[in-house]
Amino acid sequence: MLDVDTPHGAARVHVSRADEERAWLVLGHGAGGGVTSRDLVAATEAALAQGVSVALVEQPYRVAGRRSPSPAHMLDTAWIAVLDRIRSDVAGDVALVVGGRSSGARVACRTSEVTGAAGVLCLAFPLVPPRRKAGPSPTTRLPELDAVRVPTLVVQGERDPFGMPPGSTLRQVVTVSGDHSLRSDLPAVAAAVRDWLLRLVG
Repeated sequence: MLDVDTPHGAARVHVSRADEERAWLVLGHGAGGGVTSRDLVAATEAALAQGVSVALVEQPYRVAGRRSPSPAHMLDTAWIAVLDRIRSDVAGDVALVVGGRSSGARVACRTSEVTGAAGVLCLAFPLVPPRRKAGPSPTTRLPELDAVRVPTLVVQGERDPFGMPPGSTLRQVVTVSGDHSLRSDLPAVAAAVRDWLLRLVG
């Protein structure tokens, strides 16, 4: 466990080190969830099996016991502070792959350049919020994905109400059974992560 002071409070990092460390995978949680979500656990196990150490990051608002997420700029600033600490005190010179589930994936995408990420892993990327009965049409978050300039994997449930992101030259999209929770086929989630990491850092 590693506590990291950020401009917006203390973040907490849960560290799992691989036996033969080839890279680090740093993952953030969803807006209302934590680092024990099943897809994050599946991704962690897949990464460790490939010699990739894992850091699961709890944002300061979760460490403080709040469920409602902080504004995006605060999430990004805290995340950057955590990545700086991991790189300087834990990971050293090995490659850092960043990512997360849902909101955590968005944070990783928005900050991938400044953190020097070698790749981005998005579990259940929330492409377009489901439309409410009243109010304007929701805005797509595709520009956040399109701004990433390193290899990206999106693992998306086929019935995700947030929609299905398109693939691109740098972005692979793997569809698995289930919805936004990605709980229906965890072995498929793990396999997608394992295969992508093998190509990325193997």
